Amino acid sequence: MGIPFLKKDPASILPILENLKTDTSEYVRRSVANSLNDIAKDHPQVVLNVAKNWSGLGSETDAIIKHGSRTLLKQGHTDILKHYGLDDRGILLKDFKILTPRIQIGESLEFSFSILNENPSEQKVRLEYAIYYKKQNGQNTKKVYKISERIYPAGATINIIRKQKFVLITTRKFHLGDHQISMIINGAEKEISHFELTA
Repeated sequence: MGIPFLKKDPASILPILENLKTDTSEYVRRSVANSLNDIAKDHPQVVLNVAKNWSGLGSETDAIIKHGSRTLLKQGHTDILKHYGLDDRGILLKDFKILTPRIQIGESLEFSFSILNENPSEQKVRLEYAIYYKKQNGQNTKKVYKISERIYPAGATINIIRKQKFVLITTRKFHLGDHQISMIINGAEKEISHFELTA
């Protein structure tokens, strides 16, 4: 349940998170990260400041920051991308193909693509894709899914095939018709393709 006064001003909870960031319990540290992620939705600068202040204090604290920044990363927030050294320059998307352009509910959307690092040095690459789910009113709602985050050697080309299941779940209702999928490299949305969802 949301707490309105904390959503408006999270300042009073920050000292608590500060005290708990090195707790021996992974459950507690995970809760700290989840709190930061909630704060980021309304006050991204607060979480950016925490990331700068906590960065490098230890591997567990770094993990808290990364998990607490997940919404900002999925949004492609410029400052958090810079914080993690994620830059799409010289990282190219090639041969993006939808292998199953027409699928039924219960099946999987399958797609393939290649990533080329044409930079003269190795680069960190965060790969994501976004599904634009068709809503009842005909508009689309975007949801981002992470594929990987790794170092790509200079000149390397990596070929990738992925599947996205369209299985009915309680938290999402599918609507038939045209949907879209896009590829995201280091927070920058690239090529968008269409596919059809049928009964």
